[in-house]
Amino acid sequence: MNLKGLKLSMAAFVIAGALAGCGNNNEESKASADSASNSKEEYSGTVTAAGSTALQPLAEEAANEITGTYPDLSVTVQGGGSGTGVNQVAAGAVDIGNSDVPAAEKLEDQSKAGTLVDTKVAGIAFAMVVNKDVKVDSLTEEQIQGIFSGKIKNWKEVGGNDEKINVINRPASSGTRATFEKILMKDAKIDDSIGTAQDSNGAVEQSVNSTPGSISYLAMSYLVGDKKDSLTTLKINGVEPTTQNIADQKYPFWAYEYMITNGEPKDGVKGFIDYISGDEFADKVTEMGYIPMSEFE
Repeated sequence: MNLKGLKLSMAAFVIAGALAGCGNNNEESKASADSASNSKEEYSGTVTAAGSTALQPLAEEAANEITGTYPDLSVTVQGGGSGTGVNQVAAGAVDIGNSDVPAAEKLEDQSKAGTLVDTKVAGIAFAMVVNKDVKVDSLTEEQIQGIFSGKIKNWKEVGGNDEKINVINRPASSGTRATFEKILMKDAKIDDSIGTAQDSNGAVEQSVNSTPGSISYLAMSYLVGDKKDSLTTLKINGVEPTTQNIADQKYPFWAYEYMITNGEPKDGVKGFIDYISGDEFADKVTEMGYIPMSEFE
């Protein structure tokens, strides 16, 4: 039985017991519920978070909505990239470092690795994206490696029009780039001398949208709402970047999103991390293009 099934079974058992008891048992149950409600921890204070621009939109939305649950808790969120988030939390400059990869992969001072705690708060799919003028709908991993290593320079080499490929990359500090290198590039090395680099997912979306023949990689959370059709999202090995394909292990380009703390999260920091990864916020996680942690249970 999975975790959800276990929870449901236990809930049914508790309800059955309560109904059987009736009378005083109902009063005891009510008193117990009131006691639990009164003992619920109330979080307050100010929490600061910085890092991954892939996680930033979700973190900002959670920061706005959490005040409905904890009106005395204030959360501020900034970007800067996963490397920035990891190293700022290690230095004590922020409470939470947002990252697309575990802290150890971006930590500059490895002597601090033992004190940092990685908490998974969501999953996210990444996609290869191209300008609307590119007439290709799928690439193999080998073709992606060829493009970003500089070996493939024209779209006609991968079934497209006779058009120059304009590569748009991410800087070395980017967690999205680290995920791209690990999952898709593997042993192939990115040629940073070709194309340009953009320092955030939002900047990538704008640059690909305005640059003919361009290609890059982007968090799917930036392709929702009115931006859903702004770029062409490519299949990888013929497979679309959907939650179901990720669950079925058919689509490779995805990752967990982490909130990293210096020590186990507590007080308002714990409240915020529990909120963004919990059931109360799960529908918003899905709506914004992320994958709730409940999908991985």
